[in-house]
Amino acid sequence: MSDLNLPDTNTVVKTAATYARDLAERIIWTFLGGTTAVIVASSGPTEMFHASFWEAAGTGGVAAVVALVKGLVARWRGAANSASLAKGV
Repeated sequence: MSDLNLPDTNTVVKTAATYARDLAERIIWTFLGGTTAVIVASSGPTEMFHASFWEAAGTGGVAAVVALVKGLVARWRGAANSASLAKGV
């Protein structure tokens, strides 16, 4: 009897929905990370610079837009259903 070459059950099926979910997650976490970094840097014992809450949120928003553009470029340049520029992801 011949062996069947079935895909690994842990492999994520790459679809447009998977791409959209992946990209949305990257954008949200980039926004949260960027905003948190600016808030921490502008307050507390370090106080590297002064930034209002809205300036911090705006900085996080810019970081999120960069993540969005990077994800769209990755779809255009790389695998159609991946938000990553890394090959095989």
